[in-house]
Amino acid sequence: QLQLVESGGGLVQPGGSLRLSCETSGFTLRSSAIGWFRQVPGKEREGVACISRRGSSTDYADSVKGRFTISGDSVNTTVYLQMNSLKPEDTAIYYCASDLYASPGTCTIVLDKGRYARWGQGTQVTVSS
Repeated sequence: QLQLVESGGGLVQPGGSLRLSCETSGFTLRSSAIGWFRQVPGKEREGVACISRRGSSTDYADSVKGRFTISGDSVNTTVYLQMNSLKPEDTAIYYCASDLYASPGTCTIVLDKGRYARWGQGTQVTVSS
């Protein structure tokens, strides 16, 4: 069974850091690109970052470039989102999702539910003083 489980969210002050984890089961990162998305109540879910199969390429939303880093672990089961210099506007529920249809070396932060078919339950990130 394909599953994704996010963890690592919490409350942090502006300027602080958090590292989110997306643990996968039933598949490995060799067979799937992974995307991180976030959603604020009343707003559309938006793409934050993505990593291709085997981690050969990444992409980021303009709003997080230079502050967030997406990476995969060496056993190809967990994807991390390192978030630095956090701002209040980063407050949201963060989700990871798998794209089993991504071509090798590619990923997208566009929310295409036809591709991102499997989602985790989300983890809350709150940036506030």
